[in-house]
Amino acid sequence: MKILVTNDDGLYSPGLRACYEALRELGEVFVVTPAVQKSGVGRSISIMEPIRVSEVRVNGMELYAVDGTPTDAVIIGIHEIIGELPDLVVSGINLGENLSTEAVTTSGTVGAALEAATQGSKAIAISLEMKDVYKFESFFAPADFSNAKLVLEKLARRVLEKGLPDGVDVLNVNVPERWNGKYAFTRLTRRLYKTRIDTRFDPRGRKYYWIDGVEEENAEEGTDLHAIRSGYVSITPICLDMTSRVDFSLLERWFND
Repeated sequence: MKILVTNDDGLYSPGLRACYEALRELGEVFVVTPAVQKSGVGRSISIMEPIRVSEVRVNGMELYAVDGTPTDAVIIGIHEIIGELPDLVVSGINLGENLSTEAVTTSGTVGAALEAATQGSKAIAISLEMKDVYKFESFFAPADFSNAKLVLEKLARRVLEKGLPDGVDVLNVNVPERWNGKYAFTRLTRRLYKTRIDTRFDPRGRKYYWIDGVEEENAEEGTDLHAIRSGYVSITPICLDMTSRVDFSLLERWFND
Protein backbone atom coordinates (compact mmCIF):
# COMPACT_ATOMS: atom_id res chain seq x y z
CA MET A 1 0.00 0.00 0.00
CA LYS A 2 1.18 3.50 -0.83
CA ILE A 3 -0.07 6.30 1.42
CA LEU A 4 0.47 10.03 0.81
CA VAL A 5 0.44 12.27 3.88
CA THR A 6 0.15 16.05 3.75
CA ASN A 7 -1.17 18.93 5.87
CA ASP A 8 -1.60 22.70 5.92
CA ASP A 9 0.33 23.45 9.14
CA GLY A 10 3.75 22.95 7.60
CA LEU A 11 6.55 20.45 8.02
CA TYR A 12 7.24 21.20 11.71
CA SER A 13 3.70 20.49 12.88
CA PRO A 14 3.46 17.87 15.66
CA GLY A 15 0.20 16.79 14.03
CA LEU A 16 2.13 15.75 10.92
CA ARG A 17 4.40 13.53 12.98
CA ALA A 18 1.38 12.02 14.76
CA CYS A 19 -0.26 11.31 11.39
CA TYR A 20 2.87 9.57 10.14
CA GLU A 21 3.11 7.44 13.29
CA ALA A 22 -0.53 6.35 12.95
CA LEU A 23 -0.08 5.21 9.34
CA ARG A 24 3.46 3.89 9.01
CA GLU A 25 2.52 0.28 9.79
CA LEU A 26 -0.20 0.26 7.11
CA GLY A 27 2.04 0.72 4.08
CA GLU A 28 4.74 2.83 2.48
CA VAL A 29 4.16 6.39 3.66
CA PHE A 30 5.24 9.40 1.58
CA VAL A 31 5.16 12.73 3.43
CA VAL A 32 4.79 15.71 1.09
CA THR A 33 3.78 18.94 2.78
CA PRO A 34 3.95 22.73 2.52
CA ALA A 35 7.22 24.06 3.85
CA VAL A 36 5.45 26.70 5.96
CA GLN A 37 2.10 27.37 7.59
CA LYS A 38 -0.69 27.45 4.98
CA SER A 39 -3.88 27.37 7.05
CA GLY A 40 -6.94 28.92 5.48
CA VAL A 41 -5.77 28.74 1.87
CA GLY A 42 -8.52 26.28 0.91
CA ARG A 43 -7.86 24.55 -2.38
CA SER A 44 -5.70 27.28 -3.88
CA ILE A 45 -3.09 26.20 -6.40
CA SER A 46 0.13 27.86 -7.58
CA ILE A 47 -0.32 28.51 -11.29
CA MET A 48 1.44 31.88 -11.55
CA GLU A 49 4.78 30.89 -10.05
CA PRO A 50 7.12 27.89 -10.04
CA ILE A 51 7.08 25.33 -7.24
CA ARG A 52 10.29 24.16 -5.59
CA VAL A 53 10.64 20.95 -3.56
CA SER A 54 13.31 20.09 -0.98
CA GLU A 55 14.05 16.71 0.59
CA VAL A 56 14.49 17.22 4.34
CA ARG A 57 14.51 15.26 7.59
CA VAL A 58 12.27 16.57 10.37
CA ASN A 59 11.30 14.85 13.64
CA GLY A 60 12.71 11.55 12.39
CA MET A 61 10.76 11.68 9.12
CA GLU A 62 12.13 11.84 5.61
CA LEU A 63 9.82 14.22 3.82
CA TYR A 64 9.41 16.55 0.87
CA ALA A 65 8.89 20.24 1.65
CA VAL A 66 6.90 22.00 -1.05
CA ASP A 67 7.21 25.74 -1.59
CA GLY A 68 3.48 26.07 -2.19
CA THR A 69 0.00 25.16 -0.98
CA PRO A 70 -1.46 21.89 0.34
CA THR A 71 -3.06 21.34 -3.08
CA ASP A 72 0.35 21.82 -4.71
CA ALA A 73 1.78 19.23 -2.30
CA VAL A 74 -0.86 16.67 -3.28
CA ILE A 75 -0.32 17.19 -7.00
CA ILE A 76 3.48 17.05 -6.68
CA GLY A 77 3.22 14.07 -4.33
CA ILE A 78 1.04 12.01 -6.67
CA HIS A 79 2.54 12.88 -10.04
CA GLU A 80 6.22 13.49 -9.19
CA ILE A 81 7.18 11.91 -5.85
CA ILE A 82 5.14 8.68 -5.97
CA GLY A 83 4.58 8.69 -9.70
CA GLU A 84 1.22 6.94 -9.46
CA LEU A 85 -2.09 7.17 -7.67
CA PRO A 86 -1.64 6.23 -3.99
CA ASP A 87 -4.02 3.86 -2.25
CA LEU A 88 -4.89 6.57 0.26
CA VAL A 89 -4.22 10.27 0.87
CA VAL A 90 -4.45 11.60 4.44
CA SER A 91 -4.38 15.32 5.20
CA GLY A 92 -3.65 16.22 8.83
CA ILE A 93 -3.62 15.81 11.74
CA ASN A 94 -4.68 19.46 11.73
CA LEU A 95 -4.10 21.67 14.75
CA GLY A 96 -7.67 22.69 15.46
CA GLU A 97 -11.05 21.46 14.28
CA ASN A 98 -12.38 21.85 10.71
CA LEU A 99 -16.15 22.02 11.05
CA SER A 100 -19.01 23.48 8.98
CA THR A 101 -19.43 24.49 5.36
CA GLU A 102 -16.97 27.31 6.07
CA ALA A 103 -14.13 24.88 6.80
CA VAL A 104 -14.79 22.74 3.74
CA THR A 105 -14.25 25.75 1.48
CA THR A 106 -11.45 27.51 3.39
CA SER A 107 -9.40 24.82 5.17
CA GLY A 108 -6.14 23.86 3.51
CA THR A 109 -6.43 20.49 5.24
CA VAL A 110 -9.78 19.72 3.63
CA GLY A 111 -8.70 21.36 0.38
CA ALA A 112 -5.80 18.92 0.06
CA ALA A 113 -8.14 15.97 0.57
CA LEU A 114 -10.54 17.32 -2.05
CA GLU A 115 -7.68 17.63 -4.52
CA ALA A 116 -6.64 14.06 -3.81
CA ALA A 117 -10.19 12.88 -4.48
CA THR A 118 -10.27 14.84 -7.75
CA GLN A 119 -7.08 13.08 -8.78
CA GLY A 120 -8.84 9.77 -8.14
CA SER A 121 -7.55 8.74 -4.71
CA LYS A 122 -9.45 7.81 -1.58
CA ALA A 123 -8.96 10.66 0.90
CA ILE A 124 -9.29 11.48 4.58
CA ALA A 125 -8.99 14.91 6.22
CA ILE A 126 -8.49 14.68 9.99
CA SER A 127 -8.36 17.44 12.61
CA LEU A 128 -7.99 17.61 16.38
CA GLU A 129 -10.09 20.06 18.39
CA MET A 130 -7.96 22.61 20.24
CA LYS A 131 -8.56 25.82 22.10
CA ASP A 132 -7.73 28.76 19.83
CA VAL A 133 -4.87 30.01 21.97
CA TYR A 134 -3.32 26.53 22.09
CA LYS A 135 -3.31 26.14 18.31
CA PHE A 136 -0.49 28.65 18.11
CA GLU A 137 1.41 27.25 21.09
CA SER A 138 1.24 23.60 20.05
CA PHE A 139 4.49 23.82 18.08
CA PHE A 140 6.25 24.45 21.39
CA ALA A 141 4.02 22.69 23.96
CA PRO A 142 3.11 19.06 23.22
CA ALA A 143 -0.53 18.27 22.46
CA ASP A 144 -2.14 14.89 23.08
CA PHE A 145 -2.67 13.23 19.70
CA SER A 146 -3.25 9.74 21.11
CA ASN A 147 -6.99 9.63 20.42
CA ALA A 148 -6.61 11.18 16.98
CA LYS A 149 -3.95 8.61 16.07
CA LEU A 150 -6.16 5.76 17.25
CA VAL A 151 -9.12 7.05 15.23
CA LEU A 152 -7.00 7.63 12.13
CA GLU A 153 -5.35 4.21 12.21
CA LYS A 154 -8.71 2.45 12.52
CA LEU A 155 -10.38 4.54 9.83
CA ALA A 156 -7.46 4.34 7.39
CA ARG A 157 -7.31 0.57 7.78
CA ARG A 158 -11.04 0.34 7.02
CA VAL A 159 -10.75 2.56 3.92
CA LEU A 160 -7.74 0.63 2.61
CA GLU A 161 -9.58 -2.67 3.04
CA LYS A 162 -13.07 -1.70 1.88
CA GLY A 163 -12.71 1.59 0.00
CA LEU A 164 -15.14 4.47 0.49
CA PRO A 165 -18.92 4.03 0.25
CA ASP A 166 -20.54 4.92 -3.06
CA GLY A 167 -21.08 8.65 -3.39
CA VAL A 168 -18.38 9.53 -0.85
CA ASP A 169 -15.17 11.20 -2.06
CA VAL A 170 -13.66 12.45 1.22
CA LEU A 171 -14.15 11.72 4.90
CA ASN A 172 -13.81 14.88 7.00
CA VAL A 173 -12.93 13.68 10.50
CA ASN A 174 -12.85 15.80 13.65
CA VAL A 175 -11.64 14.44 16.99
CA PRO A 176 -12.78 16.22 20.18
CA GLU A 177 -10.41 17.19 22.96
CA ARG A 178 -12.39 15.00 25.34
CA TRP A 179 -13.52 11.95 23.41
CA ASN A 180 -16.31 9.78 24.81
CA GLY A 181 -15.06 6.81 22.78
CA LYS A 182 -17.94 6.95 20.29
CA TYR A 183 -18.34 7.99 16.65
CA ALA A 184 -21.07 9.93 14.86
CA PHE A 185 -21.67 10.28 11.14
CA THR A 186 -22.69 13.87 10.63
CA ARG A 187 -23.63 16.59 8.18
CA LEU A 188 -21.92 19.96 7.98
CA THR A 189 -23.26 22.71 10.16
CA ARG A 190 -24.01 25.88 8.22
CA ARG A 191 -21.66 28.20 10.09
CA LEU A 192 -19.06 27.82 12.82
CA TYR A 193 -18.26 31.48 13.41
CA LYS A 194 -20.02 34.82 13.45
CA THR A 195 -17.62 37.05 11.54
CA ARG A 196 -15.89 39.81 13.46
CA ILE A 197 -13.36 42.39 12.28
CA ASP A 198 -10.81 43.83 14.69
CA THR A 199 -9.74 47.27 13.46
CA ARG A 200 -6.33 48.54 14.59
CA PHE A 201 -3.75 51.18 13.73
CA ASP A 202 -0.04 50.72 13.11
CA PRO A 203 2.63 53.01 14.67
CA ARG A 204 2.27 55.37 11.69
CA GLY A 205 -1.46 55.71 12.17
CA ARG A 206 -2.47 53.59 9.20
CA LYS A 207 -5.52 51.39 9.62
CA TYR A 208 -5.33 47.60 9.34
CA TYR A 209 -7.66 44.70 10.10
CA TRP A 210 -7.70 41.27 11.73
CA ILE A 211 -10.51 39.02 10.51
CA ASP A 212 -11.80 37.05 13.49
CA GLY A 213 -14.94 35.27 14.61
CA VAL A 214 -17.03 34.28 17.60
CA GLU A 215 -18.12 30.65 17.66
CA GLU A 216 -21.81 30.00 17.07
CA GLU A 217 -23.70 29.04 20.22
CA ASN A 218 -26.31 26.85 18.57
CA ALA A 219 -25.35 23.45 17.22
CA GLU A 220 -28.18 21.58 15.52
CA GLU A 221 -28.41 17.88 16.34
CA GLY A 222 -26.91 15.72 13.62
CA THR A 223 -24.24 18.26 12.66
CA ASP A 224 -20.48 17.99 13.05
CA LEU A 225 -20.45 20.84 15.55
CA HIS A 226 -23.07 19.16 17.76
CA ALA A 227 -21.15 15.88 17.69
CA ILE A 228 -17.86 17.49 18.73
CA ARG A 229 -19.50 19.41 21.55
CA SER A 230 -21.08 16.15 22.73
CA GLY A 231 -17.72 14.36 22.82
CA TYR A 232 -18.14 12.28 19.65
CA VAL A 233 -15.67 11.87 16.83
CA SER A 234 -17.43 13.51 13.89
CA ILE A 235 -17.12 11.78 10.50
CA THR A 236 -18.69 13.78 7.68
CA PRO A 237 -18.92 12.23 4.19
CA ILE A 238 -18.07 14.81 1.51
CA CYS A 239 -18.68 14.59 -2.23
CA LEU A 240 -16.99 16.66 -4.91
CA ASP A 241 -20.24 17.41 -6.74
CA MET A 242 -21.53 20.57 -5.06
CA THR A 243 -24.51 20.83 -7.39
CA SER A 244 -27.65 21.71 -5.45
CA ARG A 245 -30.09 18.81 -5.16
CA VAL A 246 -33.01 20.75 -6.59
CA ASP A 247 -35.66 19.93 -9.18
CA PHE A 248 -34.35 21.60 -12.32
CA SER A 249 -37.88 22.05 -13.64
CA LEU A 250 -38.53 24.35 -10.68
CA LEU A 251 -35.49 26.40 -11.66
CA GLU A 252 -36.72 26.60 -15.24
CA ARG A 253 -40.13 27.85 -14.11
CA TRP A 254 -38.49 30.34 -11.73
CA PHE A 255 -36.30 31.67 -14.53
CA ASN A 256 -38.97 31.81 -17.22
CA ASP A 257 -41.57 33.38 -14.96
